[in-house]
Amino acid sequence: MANDLNIENQNYNKIEKVIKYIDENFKEQPTIDDISEYIGMSKYHLIRVFKEYVGVTPIQFLQSITLNYAKEHLKESKSILDSSLDLGLSSASRLHDLFVNIIGVTPKEYKEFGRNVKITYGFGATPFGEALIGFTKRGVSYLGFVDSNNKNKEQLFNRFQEIWAKADLVLNDKEAKEYLNKIFIDKEKFDLYVKGTNFQINIWKALLNIPNGTIATYQDIANSINKPKAVRAVASAIGSNHIGYLIPCHRVLAKSGAMSGYRWGIERKKILVAYEALTNN
Repeated sequence: MANDLNIENQNYNKIEKVIKYIDENFKEQPTIDDISEYIGMSKYHLIRVFKEYVGVTPIQFLQSITLNYAKEHLKESKSILDSSLDLGLSSASRLHDLFVNIIGVTPKEYKEFGRNVKITYGFGATPFGEALIGFTKRGVSYLGFVDSNNKNKEQLFNRFQEIWAKADLVLNDKEAKEYLNKIFIDKEKFDLYVKGTNFQINIWKALLNIPNGTIATYQDIANSINKPKAVRAVASAIGSNHIGYLIPCHRVLAKSGAMSGYRWGIERKKILVAYEALTNN
């Protein structure tokens, strides 16, 4: 099991480097041989692993996904978002809502930083790299990704501990791995047990209404909650999201289409956007 996890993380780290390489060299249109030589993998192994993570081959990714993809599709996506964010009635949005439900902490729990709340936590593999997950009987309370060099592992735990400072934290890597499998492999129904202000929770709920494979801007989200001038506050609330992937803050970009400000790494954000966009077609 440990060896499988190490291989999983090594593969993900290489895919991150490939994404970065393609982004930095797309104007030269590198071949699959160029890319495989750079990363030190045979081209056949690279294609298999890359497709497993991103849903397409490296060359398909090169052709379809760069920052230009976001810029070109932002306007197209907005037409889907209008109906989805205004009423939450689009089929894609309704489907997502069936599987995700946000439960906010009580005012007392918020004030006391989760005192008397038991949270089981641990590290485990996901299709997008190693992650730290925390969960309670009421749902997932934290999900954050480890960076490719494991440099943020301690920082990740500290952030989790800071949010739930007075909760009863119980380490159990075995249960954590099982829970991650339920999310990423079995696609089981789950709830999210979040700690945030009413404004933050409303923003996170708005993110759930962005259909899979669609992208939005901070302005779109501000408009959806009838606070068009609150773009900075919206960006701050999105940045404070402590449940990655499940609350899809990776689907929100700057108006220019630039992918910046993702807590768990820009390359990971690009992979998530690419995977959802191309596998949703």
